[in-house]
Amino acid sequence: MSAAIVTGGSRGIGRGIVLALANAGHDVVINYAANQTAAEEVAAEVEKTGAKAAVVRADIADAADRERLVAAAYDALGPIDLLVNNAGVAPSVRADILEAGEESFDRLVGINLKGPYFLTQLVARRMIEHGTPGRIVTISSMSAYTASVNRGDYCVTKAGLSMMTKLFAARLAEHGITVFEIRPGIVATDMTGAVREKYDRLILEQGITPIRRWGRPDDVGRAVVAVAQGLFPFSTGQVIDVDGGFHLRTL
Repeated sequence: MSAAIVTGGSRGIGRGIVLALANAGHDVVINYAANQTAAEEVAAEVEKTGAKAAVVRADIADAADRERLVAAAYDALGPIDLLVNNAGVAPSVRADILEAGEESFDRLVGINLKGPYFLTQLVARRMIEHGTPGRIVTISSMSAYTASVNRGDYCVTKAGLSMMTKLFAARLAEHGITVFEIRPGIVATDMTGAVREKYDRLILEQGITPIRRWGRPDDVGRAVVAVAQGLFPFSTGQVIDVDGGFHLRTL
């Protein structure tokens, strides 16, 4: 049975990914930063499927925590053959880029970009050391290419994840490690709850997405499972859009 680390796995998209992997037969390390209760609830759901679950608290923006997360994952489940970089945060306040401050920028870069970058480095080294033909998936966002001027820091970090995917894909291919970016669109989670009415209007009335519904965490989970099961053996560095067709340009 294969083993995965999912960062930010206690809620939202991360929870959907964890449960999809477990239902497909993968053991999972559930990383969380603050909500231990939610993480343990997800772990209980994983164990109902017959898969193993381990819960590890770690702030991926912190170097020592990243080291501890990887060590705990290998101790709990053995060699890891899938890393899912899912953890991420939105700005606490949506501020126009002409007014936004450095504190929010630094926070988002640390969690959304620096953390995944160096966690991927750690896990990739372990995969190479163990000779594991692994897979690395980074969950970015349609904000990687869609400009939102009231949350520029978020968009910049997501665009950075796209280049991170390309860099690691190019570097790790010789070791049999493939790297993918999954780019969700508008997904119903706690993060999007505050703008529910706005996106209901954009999706259902204005048709901003050709598939006229909200995305669900399990939509992203299914895409991760497809990668985890090796269904793209001759692909790496690929962007997989899970966005209801938002990325299409139509007339």
